[in-house]
Amino acid sequence: MDTVTLAKRRYTTKAYDASRIIPQATLDALLEQLRHSPSSVNSQPWHFIVAGSAEGKARLAKATEAFGYNTGKILNASHVIVFATRTSMSEAHLNAVLDQEAADGRFRDDQARVGQDQTRRGYVNLHRYDLKDEQHWMEKQTYLALGTALLGAAAHGLDATPIEGFDSKALDAELGLREQGFTSVVLLALGYHSEDDFNAGLSKSRLPAETVFTYL
Repeated sequence: MDTVTLAKRRYTTKAYDASRIIPQATLDALLEQLRHSPSSVNSQPWHFIVAGSAEGKARLAKATEAFGYNTGKILNASHVIVFATRTSMSEAHLNAVLDQEAADGRFRDDQARVGQDQTRRGYVNLHRYDLKDEQHWMEKQTYLALGTALLGAAAHGLDATPIEGFDSKALDAELGLREQGFTSVVLLALGYHSEDDFNAGLSKSRLPAETVFTYL
């Protein structure tokens, strides 16, 4: 199926069939696609927590006390992914990314390795010291990963719901994320919609092309 058809078919699921579980092979394929998400200068400032058990989803649902309309989505979905972003671009992370690139054969010589390291650090320092939006910049990369996962879910015939309505501070505390150098940014519920999902039968609505595109 082409990507345009996928984009038109996917929608934000409002209710899940709790009896249907995503096959492990499908989940593994989606997570591998997620792992290969793009990010600025390959910074990969993210971590993903995957909840598939009832106990795990219940822990995530604690953060929706003030967002009760999202509790059922989390509890009834087959799986829920927490998209977490680093709280700082640490030296250890920068070195880990560089070492992985070297192990994967990204550099033809030491000069190329040094150049990549300097370029990435240049962007980090730009956002850390000049623009002073390092955290926001890293969160934008995490949303690129969310977009990858949404289209990937559609390609695998899964329903999905991006969820910003949750208490990130409470969820961070529940999962001990800040102690690990991360903070939760957005959740993604995955599974199969139920017959009670009113949104499944509604037509998709987007602004017309002439409104959103300008050609130069």
